Amino acid sequence: MRSAAQRITESETIDLLFNNAGVMNLPTRLTTRDGFEMTVGTNHLGHFAFNAQIWPTLRRSAAARVVTVSAIAARRPIGKLDDLMSENSYRGMTAYAKSKRANIVYTLELARRTAHTDVAAFVIHPGSAMTNLQQHGTTTLTRLLTPLAEWLLMGSAAGAAWPSLYAATSPDVTSGEFICPAGRDQTSGTPRPVKLPKAAVDTELGARLWADSERLTDVTFKP
Repeated sequence: MRSAAQRITESETIDLLFNNAGVMNLPTRLTTRDGFEMTVGTNHLGHFAFNAQIWPTLRRSAAARVVTVSAIAARRPIGKLDDLMSENSYRGMTAYAKSKRANIVYTLELARRTAHTDVAAFVIHPGSAMTNLQQHGTTTLTRLLTPLAEWLLMGSAAGAAWPSLYAATSPDVTSGEFICPAGRDQTSGTPRPVKLPKAAVDTELGARLWADSERLTDVTFKP
């Protein structure tokens, strides 16, 4: 993150930033090179550290937007932001839901802290789509059922990109909004702002996650 950010800040201006790196449902608890639980480390902390270090390039833009990709899983009760590194217990989907809830909480806190600037922050979830996350399932049954699931339940990857593009380009959105597909169960359809998960709106939780993210990454982020 540091080396990439340094190269960018030396030469670029960023108008649109998409936080979309992700891993999902890892069968065992793995860690990043820095010792973070892999799912939260990739899906949240990496974004946080990178955003902090390239912030000057965003401020050089006349009206930059930051779009962070969450998931339907963020709405699940298992997405509570306690035991952030899953040191007390680990389940693959619990860690994933936790990281996706962190995406929402982070974006809301970023929107609060950038209200005085020309940078807008949005969080989206793409609905349900068949991508490499599902195609490389951990069991033989998952891999066998993937084509059927794609046909019956899931949209295309191109369709899943629509909420991100809408958040990045629409003149009708407001910083801090949660953009999702408007179809049945929010799995696909036209993007629109939707209600945020109630627990994610907690301002104390936002401030705590921000402080924890600075401490863990050893990066100070002052928008």
